[in-house]
Amino acid sequence: MVARKRIRAVLLTTFLATTIATIAPVSQAGNTTDWLANTYGTLAAQVGNTARSMWVAPEGVIYTASMWDEYEGGVAIYQNGRSAGTIGIHGEFQGSAITGNATSIFAALQFSTVYGSGAVARYNRTTKARDLLIHVSATTNQQKVDTITGLATAGTLLYASDFYGNRVRVYTTDGVWQRDINITGPGALAVDGTGNLWVAQKSEGAIVGYSPTGALLNTIRMSTRSRPSSLYFDASSKQLMVGDEGPDMNIKRYTLTATPTLAGTFGVQGGYLDTTTGIKGQVGAKRFTRVAGIGKDTAGNLYVLNNPWGGGWDLARDGGTDIHAYNSAGNLRWTLQALNFEGIETPDPATDGALFYGGTNIYSGGAGGTFVANTVDPFTYPSDPRIATNGDRDEHFSQLAAVGGNRILVVSGQNPQAFDFFHFNAANGDIAIPDAVLPSAAFNATTWVRHGFCLDSKGGIWVGLDKTGYIDHYPLTGFDASGKPAWGPAIRYAIPKTIPQLTRIVYLADSDTMILGQGVTGSTDWTAIGTRIEVYHGWSAGNTTTPNPVITLPHANAKAIDAAGNYLFVGYWFSSGDALSNIDAINLSTGKLDTTLVNASPSTVDASSAIDSMYGVRAYLRSTGEYVVTKNNVKGDSVTVYRWTP
Repeated sequence: MVARKRIRAVLLTTFLATTIATIAPVSQAGNTTDWLANTYGTLAAQVGNTARSMWVAPEGVIYTASMWDEYEGGVAIYQNGRSAGTIGIHGEFQGSAITGNATSIFAALQFSTVYGSGAVARYNRTTKARDLLIHVSATTNQQKVDTITGLATAGTLLYASDFYGNRVRVYTTDGVWQRDINITGPGALAVDGTGNLWVAQKSEGAIVGYSPTGALLNTIRMSTRSRPSSLYFDASSKQLMVGDEGPDMNIKRYTLTATPTLAGTFGVQGGYLDTTTGIKGQVGAKRFTRVAGIGKDTAGNLYVLNNPWGGGWDLARDGGTDIHAYNSAGNLRWTLQALNFEGIETPDPATDGALFYGGTNIYSGGAGGTFVANTVDPFTYPSDPRIATNGDRDEHFSQLAAVGGNRILVVSGQNPQAFDFFHFNAANGDIAIPDAVLPSAAFNATTWVRHGFCLDSKGGIWVGLDKTGYIDHYPLTGFDASGKPAWGPAIRYAIPKTIPQLTRIVYLADSDTMILGQGVTGSTDWTAIGTRIEVYHGWSAGNTTTPNPVITLPHANAKAIDAAGNYLFVGYWFSSGDALSNIDAINLSTGKLDTTLVNASPSTVDASSAIDSMYGVRAYLRSTGEYVVTKNNVKGDSVTVYRWTP
């Protein structure tokens, strides 16, 4: 009998999966599909993940390097605002430095068990094949650390900054060592028209010049807070362009006479934090964030690579790709943006879903969306956990509440055990101001969050701390004059005995509905969701023991859930070949699957990524009756947006 039940269950699951996949296009009336956080919505056209360095060929072909791209090669190629292919594999490069010449690309590599760290590889620009490996640094044991911090070519020579060796190493472009130039903490490199080498010392706020033979020439002393992060020699003006990721957030131009002098700047002083041309956090055509790369083509077009601020343990997922192209008059021509890799955007209740808040960025609109703001201020709040990470993968997963004109933002990583809290106020514009972290002494909580977390629409916190057997509710008690929220002591509810392994909590404050997700029985994976979901109507009113309905999910491998209005939305980690883009919409009154949200625009939107994050789905019910559901789309470096009106 038991065997028959198991067979029947398998057959039923298979039948449901097949049936839903077959009927979904019919049942998705009102379901449209859109995307955010990438200029292009398809995998063929998408902008690659988190470019951290850039080289521009004279003909205007752009090469960027990233430490990781889930779908394609780590060196991305662009021209005329479009993708032109990639080089290498997705985890091949460090992303810290790239350069090139007429025939080749040179890029810093990731750590390898074969050659360690500190290596540079040469790739043929035509065939895209690697044809040379150069061991640059004696430091070979650094993983996920920038060992090679600058690359440049001039004629037959290749220059490489060996950061930990405190030297710039000079090779032929065929990898034959020529000499070393000793300098502390070398970074970005540029070679001027007479063959002089210029080396950025970012932490020193200086750029040091050397003759072609390695003799010291001049030192450009910037302000004490300047951080020269990228260099480019502009042959047309015979000036050195310096990207400053210090508080000025602009590009400085120096004449390279006997005594180099500042000739001018490009970009708004203060960049995205300037308050004279916008509000703090607001990005724009010349409101730069971190200037990570500068280049020009022979037509006089200028290309600027930004890295919006945000932190990540692997360095590559710490901001995003944000390339601006300007004509010779300095006017913006186009942008290429992929500002989210492993993360989610939450519809903003204060604007009825017109804005979307992520862990570090704000967006509006559709068809890729408009990048509105970067919410990190590293100068005012240097201890912001989004840039001083605590071990989680980047904090790009968001939950948002709007209460009485105040927003509360909660940010976490991919599969988090801790959650960081932020608030906003008029004085700081779009900057998210760090508050507390949970668990911490501030909440009288000392164990990891292993059994679910929820920020409800009234600002209340619901959390399942590890090995307590309880769900703790911290009610919001109000805001101070600066907009900072405060919570009362925890109110404890025993986890229902019918949920032996609680793994998700979703609480709908407006209807007093509690939704509890059970883990996979017998599994040691505390992030997994099983197929049993219990719904309690009237939880705070006292119904904590009688679920109605009890939902049996139509698929195994659920990974992320959220709810709004009268629906639970479920995203899955499917095996290959299943409908990865689908989100199940389950009625909270009946417990039945009412519809499956599918990709309604496959020609313009890729939504094929499986969900590999605990909080990779967010849902909101607009005043119009439309449900807005967002899903983390790892492969597409974007966020999928489903809109559905039942």
